[in-house]
Amino acid sequence: MMIIPECKTVGYASSMPCGRKVYFLSRYLIRETPNGYELIEVELEPGGMMREITSEKLLAGEDEICWHPEKVNIHNHALLFSLAIKTSKKCTIFSGYDEHITFVLDPDPSEFLTIHIYDSSPPFPHLSETLKKLEEAGLFGRLNLLFEHHILDIAEAKADVYPCRASGFDLTIDADVMHGGEIVAGCLTTRQIYTELWGENYTFVDICPLSHVQEEPFIARCCRQEREGVTTWNGKHGAIVHWGASPEKIAETVFLLAKEMRGNK
Repeated sequence: MMIIPECKTVGYASSMPCGRKVYFLSRYLIRETPNGYELIEVELEPGGMMREITSEKLLAGEDEICWHPEKVNIHNHALLFSLAIKTSKKCTIFSGYDEHITFVLDPDPSEFLTIHIYDSSPPFPHLSETLKKLEEAGLFGRLNLLFEHHILDIAEAKADVYPCRASGFDLTIDADVMHGGEIVAGCLTTRQIYTELWGENYTFVDICPLSHVQEEPFIARCCRQEREGVTTWNGKHGAIVHWGASPEKIAETVFLLAKEMRGNK
């Protein structure tokens, strides 16, 4: 079973000034050896702040361990996993920017949940980029998540008209008068606006990220507020966030979806 522990449970036993007593939160000890390191799991007696080791178990020996040479955000489990799997070692130890340490033991991709992210560009793919920043900060560390990003390039629709000027196109629904016969790239909202104002003489190309969902679980961005939340869409289970969702709302959606998917296993 893969282990990525919280740093508060990992001790560095370069010396034993208190004999066989260690800090009461310690569950794992990284111990120096003549040729490297070994990883020990310990059990402690009840007591005070410093507790006697009652038993220990070798989890990885010196030939099974490597120490990642650069400091990283040790709360970003996806990053730790991706670095550990490349070493081909049973155990990879990591140092944090604050000098705390942790490790990945027996890296196993099956213990990570992959969530598929559906967004579009131009303009800025807000959902996708926000998730990358939240993941980099380590917000989803304990969830053991991987994100696979599917970004639709709406320019590939090669339409005459696009939804808004923010995307950088010359002819858009929000700023121009339509005359009929155009190829219009957009979504349900775009279709409703065009039909209400200029009729039904147009060809439609669907560029809504939600319409392009093919994998599950997913999180997709959509401008329809009534669609928000954890749901099933076209037979695929996932979640929908509004076009302008805040980082807080996006993070909340990830936690809700991950909790539901873990519960389904």
